[in-house]
Amino acid sequence: MPTLTPRGAFRLQAAATFGFGPTEGRVPAFDGTMRLAFPLDGGTGYAGATLTQAEPDAPVRIELQIRNGGDERRALAQAARIVSLDHDGEEFANVGRRDPVVAALQRAHPGQRPVLFHSPYEAAAWSIISARRPSAQAANVRHAIAEEHGEPFELAGRELHAFPQPARLSELPIGTPGLNAEKVERLHGVARAALRGELDVGHLHALGPERAFEHLQDLKGIGPFYAGLIVLRASGFADAMLPAKEPRVLRRAGELYGLHEPPTFEQFVRMAETWRPFRTWAMVLIRLGGDRASGAPTTRSPEPSSEG
Repeated sequence: MPTLTPRGAFRLQAAATFGFGPTEGRVPAFDGTMRLAFPLDGGTGYAGATLTQAEPDAPVRIELQIRNGGDERRALAQAARIVSLDHDGEEFANVGRRDPVVAALQRAHPGQRPVLFHSPYEAAAWSIISARRPSAQAANVRHAIAEEHGEPFELAGRELHAFPQPARLSELPIGTPGLNAEKVERLHGVARAALRGELDVGHLHALGPERAFEHLQDLKGIGPFYAGLIVLRASGFADAMLPAKEPRVLRRAGELYGLHEPPTFEQFVRMAETWRPFRTWAMVLIRLGGDRASGAPTTRSPEPSSEG
């Protein structure tokens, strides 16, 4: 059975209860197993994965199911990226040694790393589905699409459906429940971009976070907020700082650093210099800590009318 050995602190329970994107911010129950079902990078095949960990910071064992011509090595690498085990957590611990606020957050949330969307492609599709609607409704629509057009997996006693690969999504019919014609056309646009390789992680990394952020806004329906979502929460950039302002992060940073008001984005950029090369990870902890302290869901489907 394949294993992923963390470099630095990592708790699977923290990852499994992170709550993101299509989970609609609900903290999932953790029974000792994290389950993932996803279309594989590259447009071919699907994977189901069950992740277990004997104790915090120990190796993570992964049981994989591969379908439709998928590649096991690609699935393993993608699973590692999803739970941020493709980065050196010891380096992130060094950020805490330089910044006492980050250190306090690391102590409060031990072994926590960002949990990403399965791929930039899925994050882009979620952005279209979730725009200007209640997040619970968006999650239901996404689930229905996955159930009808994706791939089912039985994972440690639970059934999960992987979202359809871009070729299938490109054939999503007008009249799909929960989606008007414009949203279906925009999902077709996401599918076409993915088929051209424009949403591949490697392509976005080659562009770099700033150029990727601009590039993604060429997709119809993807504005600055959602482009930031795709770059920061789906592409695996550990150290990105984008002008996609998140009021909650700014507000929480102001509270944590003892400011009288939230910092401007320019002030926030200067504050974040000490977090290099893990500015994205530090921002995730700031947001996560604030949400958990207030009892709010860990993430919500963003509302572009108010934040984008």
